Amino acid sequence: MPERFTTRILAPDEYPEWEQFVAESPDGSIYSLPSYLDVLCAATDARYRVLAVFRDGVIVGGVALYVSSSSAGNYVAPRFLLYYNGLVLARSSSKYPSQRTSLSLHIMESLESALQEEGFVHLRLHSRATLSDVRPFLAKGWSARPSFSYLVDLSDIDSARNRVERNFRRLIKRCEKDGIVLSQDDDFESFFALHEEIHHRKGVPLYLPKPRYREYYQKLHERSLCKLFHARLPQGQSIASQLVLLGPHPISHTVCAGASEEHLKTGASVFLRWKACEALAAEGYQGNDLTDAELNPVTRFKSQLGAELKLSFMLHREDAMSWRLRNLARSPFNFSRRALRAVQRRLASRGS
Repeated sequence: MPERFTTRILAPDEYPEWEQFVAESPDGSIYSLPSYLDVLCAATDARYRVLAVFRDGVIVGGVALYVSSSSAGNYVAPRFLLYYNGLVLARSSSKYPSQRTSLSLHIMESLESALQEEGFVHLRLHSRATLSDVRPFLAKGWSARPSFSYLVDLSDIDSARNRVERNFRRLIKRCEKDGIVLSQDDDFESFFALHEEIHHRKGVPLYLPKPRYREYYQKLHERSLCKLFHARLPQGQSIASQLVLLGPHPISHTVCAGASEEHLKTGASVFLRWKACEALAAEGYQGNDLTDAELNPVTRFKSQLGAELKLSFMLHREDAMSWRLRNLARSPFNFSRRALRAVQRRLASRGS
């Protein structure tokens, strides 16, 4: 590796340079911003640091590490409200593919080597779909698992509207005719009530306990890093709501949504999703990542909005023995064996 590539953990006074880099990289997202991770870590009792690669003193790549603690040791992995936690790379301006590839490979080799020295017992990195070449990690024994999400291209809102399925366009017009409107406000109580309703109705996990979720939202709102969108009846009641993460990067992220079961047939969820996309496009955002595309009815709903399926990679380094033993101790099979042994001991003691 050329000597001019170096890696180190950034000091807080270097975060503005990193945030500018993230905003300009195709791989960037709000999830890599210290200003976002400050808020998420405060709500989840985690911590973070930024590992950066420098070339001739200039940041050319890095990864923001959201670090959690366990009985086995420190680990890094995505979680609710942190869908991506992967690599962010610069792009070479060279017209030659070989030179562009060479730069990316050198950056990833530097990051992989530095990550090995961090000592995490479990390490999973989920990069955005813009990063398709992960060979330096595979060459060092990491595994790569495909992951999928849907992205609504907002660069041309008229073209985006034409990609929305006809029945959805009909539902949007019907909502407009019925007086349902889009609002952007800080009505967290209505948002969380709908999130909680989904939790009870479908078994969807709560992303955070309500007090922490409120604090998380308020801090992001103060930093202009999120918006709450609501579909409201003419009387003002919110019947569908969603939280969108913003930031300096041109791609926004819809991370949580809920809808009232009583008003599902109105088409308010479709209305909300599309009208929020129009509002985001008007603010200059180039896309909206709808977050996740597992095979389920919600995923079909996302595709009907005209979103494009995007393939990304989840990089996973082999877990440390302490992490594997921890998971084995928590496995249902292991629990059953321990429970059986306990019953056998009780029966034996009674017999004696």
